[in-house]
Amino acid sequence: MASTPKVVCDYGNHTGEGPIWHPDEAALFWVDIPAGALYRYDPETGEHSEVYRTSLLGGFTVQADGNLLLFEDRGTVEVLDRETLTTETVVAETDPDYRFNDVVAAPGGAVFCGTMHPEHHDGTLYRLDTDGSLHAVEEDVQLTNGLAFSPDRSTLYYTESTAHRISRYDYDESTGEISGRETLVETDPDDGIPDGLTVDETGDLWSARWDGGCLVRYDPDGFEVERVSFPARKVSAVTFGGPDYETAFVTTALGPADGPKRSKEQEGDGAGALFRVDLGVGGRPEFRSRVGLE
Repeated sequence: MASTPKVVCDYGNHTGEGPIWHPDEAALFWVDIPAGALYRYDPETGEHSEVYRTSLLGGFTVQADGNLLLFEDRGTVEVLDRETLTTETVVAETDPDYRFNDVVAAPGGAVFCGTMHPEHHDGTLYRLDTDGSLHAVEEDVQLTNGLAFSPDRSTLYYTESTAHRISRYDYDESTGEISGRETLVETDPDDGIPDGLTVDETGDLWSARWDGGCLVRYDPDGFEVERVSFPARKVSAVTFGGPDYETAFVTTALGPADGPKRSKEQEGDGAGALFRVDLGVGGRPEFRSRVGLE
């Protein structure tokens, strides 16, 4: 049984997204996408701060060496040195009219990453391999969001928000290839939009519901198990963290993807804040990317 979500800190994020626990720092990182801001929270001390800012941040991964791999505007990917906060470009403007939106590191160190057009939200799902080469694996997708792997690494779950669906693919760890796509969950358009996604230690999926004000838990067959409500309409992403990965951290938003921030009166008292919540189940460490490290 889930506990009541608690606000960790409130930066009034336009689009809080992409939370990831960094085990080397025992801290949580997340982004505000259109602000291009990267934040850090230390649950041991309670300290939190903005640590980096660029033009736009669609997502990031933790590299095997502890640095961060940033997915930005115009299809650009950079490595951020977490000590010096300097960047090195890995991929330069692959998709000039598009931006990245949500990413996940794969078991072998590659990264699955989606792009979206800022107006009509179509895009492409790519795989960025460890040598820095970018490969389109699914085209004409409808707003890439939550990506996650099953505990046995055989399945990649993939959310297309404006299509209102979560799909699953067979994942071949030896080649990095995905295949056999099938729809796992179709959501009601009147019930919010499926957004960020994570998988817990039991194999259940936790899907953030944008404009739905909740997390929705599904079993591996796509059946809804429970819902956890938040005091924010736009619940955007979720991850597990803490020393034993027993705490869920949840981002929320104050604004639509293509418009200005709204007020808390419109979006809820917790809109734009970072939350923590005990979901009654633990998670697993995220895989680390190895782009440019091999």
